[in-house]
Formats: sequence, structure tokens, C-alpha cells
Amino acid sequence: MSGSTDPPVLEIPRGDLLRSRVVSDVGTTLSTALDRELTGYATVVPQETLLLAGDARGVLTFEAGVPVLAYNTVTDSGGPDALAELAVPGPYRVELYAVAPESLRAAHDEEALRVPPAAAATELADDPGLAERTREAAPADRLSDDDGEETDAVAAFLADDDRIEAIREQARREAEERASEWGLDDALADGGDDERSGDADRPERF
Repeated sequence: MSGSTDPPVLEIPRGDLLRSRVVSDVGTTLSTALDRELTGYATVVPQETLLLAGDARGVLTFEAGVPVLAYNTVTDSGGPDALAELAVPGPYRVELYAVAPESLRAAHDEEALRVPPAAAATELADDPGLAERTREAAPADRLSDDDGEETDAVAAFLADDDRIEAIREQARREAEERASEWGLDDALADGGDDERSGDADRPERF
């Protein structure tokens, strides 16, 4: 691949199929790989991509249960970009394979495809407990990358105005629903008017 500007392509053997199923949460697969100390990979296909001809069909590789690479076979994206493309609502069709360590060595040398150890648990499963377990199982030389990626991910999230506004809107709807259930509609409306008066130029905080 010397001198080529094309994105790296993940090439790994098929391996031994351990399980194939539809799951609502990728965290189930990540936890299984970690518990088994699996060296191999998982294919992850969000079901909505099958129905809507989407572009998220991913591969995650593992070494001793810890994620190493992420790759989208449709877009040829790798690393954190591939994880971001896979972070869509489930369910997912997942297949888990075991592969001999030497068969993954060349693939794991592709720096552009690598992800921090806990990134999959954070991005795909939104599971802090699983992320912490994964960090504990990861080799020490990979943990510094994990810390840096988490900082980048937080920065990217805070820069995503649309996503933040959607979260705020969802929080407002849930607050209104709870107020209605508790008979507090009038109080919520009054409080909202009072809070906004004279504060039109004050930045929102969250």
C-alpha cells in the first residue's frame, strides 16, 4: 500500500462462527467478547440499514476481548469514523467469529482503522460500566489512546449543536409529560415565564 492515498481495506479470514443473532444492544456482543477474552471479530449490521439501504455495515475486531479495529464495509471508513456510522438505533444483526491471533496481526497494524479500547462500549453501547471493564482488560500501551479519544469525542459532541438541541428538546418534552402526570402544568408554565423575563440574552447552560 506504499504511496497509495486510498483508505486501508480490512482483510481478515472468515474464522469460526460462534454465534449469529439479532440483538437490541451491541453491548451484549462486546460483553461476550470480553468475557470470552475473544480474539476474532464481530460483524454488526443495524437492521435499519437493511430496510432503508443505509450505509452502516461494520466489523469490529478483538484481541483478548478488547476491541482493536472498526471498519465500515460499505463506506470504507475506519477507526472512530466507522464507529460513528454504526452508532444508530438497533436492533442489530450480529455475528461473532473466533480467529487465530496471527491471522489478525497484519490487520491490527493498520493504524487508520484502530479504535481506543473503550470506544465501542461508549459509542455503540453507551455503557460506562462495560467501558471501564474494557479499559481494565486492555494492555497498558493502549490506554493513553483511549483517554485522548474520549476527549476528542466529548469535544465533537459539544460542537454538535443539532444533537445538543435534540437532547434539550427531549428533556423539555419529558419534563412537560411529568408535570402533566403530577398536575403541575400551570406551575411549569408560570415558572417558565418568570425565568425567561429579563434573561433573553443570557446563554443557556446544561
